[in-house]
Amino acid sequence: MKQDYFGAEVAARYDGGPMFSAEVLEPTVEFLAELAGDGAALEFGIGTGRVAVPLARRGVRVQGIDLSEAMVAKLHGKPGAETIEAAIGDFATTRVEGMFSLVYLVFNTIGNLTTQDDQVACFQNAADHLEGDGCFVIEVGVPDLQRLPPGQRFHPFDVSEDHLGFDEYDVANQGLVSHHFWPERGGWRRSSIPFRYVWPAELDLMARLAGMELRERWEDWDRSPFTSDSRKHVSVWQRGAPAGDR
Repeated sequence: MKQDYFGAEVAARYDGGPMFSAEVLEPTVEFLAELAGDGAALEFGIGTGRVAVPLARRGVRVQGIDLSEAMVAKLHGKPGAETIEAAIGDFATTRVEGMFSLVYLVFNTIGNLTTQDDQVACFQNAADHLEGDGCFVIEVGVPDLQRLPPGQRFHPFDVSEDHLGFDEYDVANQGLVSHHFWPERGGWRRSSIPFRYVWPAELDLMARLAGMELRERWEDWDRSPFTSDSRKHVSVWQRGAPAGDR
């Protein structure tokens, strides 16, 4: 079993902030509900249900997989989560019953799989859960190496009175550790979580290995065009689908 970096302490403070705003969630849920159609959806890394709960309220049948029992417990305590089933396990390899028209993985969670082999396995696991013409969706940032001066490993991504955040890069191995610091009782509380950053072209190859092809790629859930200046992308792969707008 992989190490769980999202235990009770993280789950207790996880909800809130811009990613829970209607401005972020409404286009996310609209995009995913459209792809799910009349079928069911499976979320890899379902967490506390930030996306799953409003998607279920739209009438989509939602299941999930997550490594963290604490995050899933918080999900199940929320109004609107009564119909959502969530399995505890590694979403790269854990199987659940049923087939789905949509499997999705949002908010950089693919990076929680810290080896290329695990990320490849995740794509295969998604494909194995999909109906014949189903789709796999990932939302993830574009690696931010342009902001890293030569010879430097650290990039500050948040510096405020109540939080300091630094990304530490291992460029040779596509590794990244996000360090978070919060003031607490005259000192600092620290949390460090490892990730593996991944390029869009590498994800496309993982999809092809799993029998899927890129259907569309956008900068965000509102279907704004993906360009060389985009800081993240929302990509959709489908079995045998021709490459579309991206």
